Amino acid sequence: MNKNDKIYVAGHNGMVGSALVRHLLQEDFENIVTRTSKELDLRNTTSVMEFFKKEKPDFVFLAAAKVGGIVANNTYRADFLYENLMIQNNVIHAAHTFKTKRLQFLGSSCIYPKLAPQPIKEDYLLTGLLEPTNEPYAIAKIAGIKLCETYRDQYGDDFHSVMPTNLYGPNDNYDLQKSHVLPALIRKLFLASLLEKNEIEKIKNDLKSQSGFEGDVYEFLNQQGISIKEGGVEVRLWGSGSPLREFLHVDDLAKGCVFLMKASLKASFLNIGKGEDLSIKELAEKVKYIVGFEGAIAWDDTKPDGTPRKLMDSSKMFDLGWKPEIELDEGIQGVFENYLKTTENAIY
Repeated sequence: MNKNDKIYVAGHNGMVGSALVRHLLQEDFENIVTRTSKELDLRNTTSVMEFFKKEKPDFVFLAAAKVGGIVANNTYRADFLYENLMIQNNVIHAAHTFKTKRLQFLGSSCIYPKLAPQPIKEDYLLTGLLEPTNEPYAIAKIAGIKLCETYRDQYGDDFHSVMPTNLYGPNDNYDLQKSHVLPALIRKLFLASLLEKNEIEKIKNDLKSQSGFEGDVYEFLNQQGISIKEGGVEVRLWGSGSPLREFLHVDDLAKGCVFLMKASLKASFLNIGKGEDLSIKELAEKVKYIVGFEGAIAWDDTKPDGTPRKLMDSSKMFDLGWKPEIELDEGIQGVFENYLKTTENAIY
C-alpha cells in the first residue's frame, strides 16, 4: 500500500473498524474512505455497487458485520445469517467488479468445528460440526471466506481473509444482552461493585447512559444475575466457567491486519490470535479484581458453555513476523478505564 492509495474501511464505527482507522492514521495513511450505516446500507446491493463505482477504492478492509455474544447469536439466528451474507456478498462482489487491488475479509474463530483439535489450524475448517449456538453467524463467515477464495481462484482477485480470536478493546459493545463475554463481565461486575457500595444513583445513571433504562434498578440487576444475598452481593454467570478462551486486543489485531494487507501472501486465510488461553472462570476473577468487586461469583451450569476450548494456531502469522504486544491484564485495565470515561459524566 502506498500512502496515497484510497482505502475503504467498511464498519469503521465498530470496534475492529475504528481500530483499523486509528492504526492506518498512525501509519500516515490519510486517504481513508468511510460511510456510516445510515449513509450506506451494505445490505443493499444497488447502493454498494453505486458506492464502489463512484469511489473505486484501491484497498478494502471488510470489517462490517452484525456481531454479538452467545445470547444474541442464539436469539437472532436468522438476522445473523441473512445480514452478514448480504453485507459480505455485496462488498466482495463490488470489489471484484470495480477492480479493487486487494480486499481483506474479517472472519471469526467460530468458523471452526466445536470439537476441533487444539490449537486450531486453518486446515481444520469444515472438518466437523459447528457450535450450535452461533452456527448461523459461523456459516455466514465461512461463506465469506469461500467467496474470497473462489474469486481468487477463478478471477485472480487479490482477496484474503483473516480469522481473529476473541477480541476486546475500545468501542466494544457493553449491552448485557448482546455483548461478548469480556465486556459483559466488565459491566456486570462493575455494576455489582456499585451495588455492594450501595451507590444506587450511580447504577441508575449507568443504566440510563448505556441503554436509556429508567425502570426498577433492583429488578433489572436481578434479571442480569446480580442480587443481594446473605453476606453480600452475588453475581450469577452463565455456564460452568470451565471453557477455555483466547483474547486479543483489537489494537493488536489492527496492526496485524495492516501488516497482512502489505505482505506477500500465498494463503487465502490466516488465523490471528495471541497463542494463549485461560478459563472463563479465571477471566472473571481477573475482571473482578480490576473493577473492584468483592462479592461472590456463582456459576449457572444449566446454561450452555459453548465450545469447550478455542485456542487458535497463529503460527503462520508469527512466521510472517507479526506478534501481539498487549498483555491481557494491561488490556482489561485499559478497557475498564475506557468504559469509565464513557459513563463518568453520567455516574459522577
